[in-house]
Amino acid sequence: MKKYYSLYQEGSEATIHIYGNIVSWEWFESDVSSYTLSKELDGIDADAINVYINSYGGEVAEGLAIYNSLKRHKAKVRTVCDGFACSAASVVFMAGDERIMNPASLLMIHNAWTSAQGNSAALRKEADDLDAITQASVAAYLADVTISEDRLKELMDNETWISPVAAVEMGFATGIADEDTGLAPSQSARHAVMDLVLNRRPTAKITIDPDLIAEAVTKKLLQKVEQQETRKPIHFLNALSRGKE
Repeated sequence: MKKYYSLYQEGSEATIHIYGNIVSWEWFESDVSSYTLSKELDGIDADAINVYINSYGGEVAEGLAIYNSLKRHKAKVRTVCDGFACSAASVVFMAGDERIMNPASLLMIHNAWTSAQGNSAALRKEADDLDAITQASVAAYLADVTISEDRLKELMDNETWISPVAAVEMGFATGIADEDTGLAPSQSARHAVMDLVLNRRPTAKITIDPDLIAEAVTKKLLQKVEQQETRKPIHFLNALSRGKE
């Protein structure tokens, strides 16, 4: 089994790991090509395919080919972002009927880019070609996202990193691992804390009581002291409790 890429089947379920670069020619162990994946996928007779992704992306054509290979397979496809799904890898992520972000994962989307040389006419054509190439990725995103094409292109122009919560909100993802994505009332502050950490507007206002923090920290430290069976003075714990005064 390869270190960065693997495809195998157990019973009626197949598993794919894409943990490296998406390229047309596999020079390194970390590389995977659409040819390799598609040929192996042709031999898979499964009802479900789980695709785990942690990749900075790679060549647009290869990412699109993998996306289309997964889309046309008869199995239900579930893509999971294990770390980063950037650029072409984010297009592969969109191939899932179910698209799951982990709480500590990110998507990144941007326009196609290349290096070029030539006269002004050649460079203008190169720019037009890049716009056409980017539009293919736009089509893959638009098949599922809930935002407008103009908003999507704005995000791609800005080379945007997308948090799990934002990915669900905009339709890039269908859910977050180990999260209840239903609409039932909840008193969990997990989403709001995640939003704060990622510099987003919190979905709910969080009020932190300093008395509760001091009490919790004091209790934890006392437990550690008791576990170690020491007789060290605990005046520093009392001072910690008084720190709020």
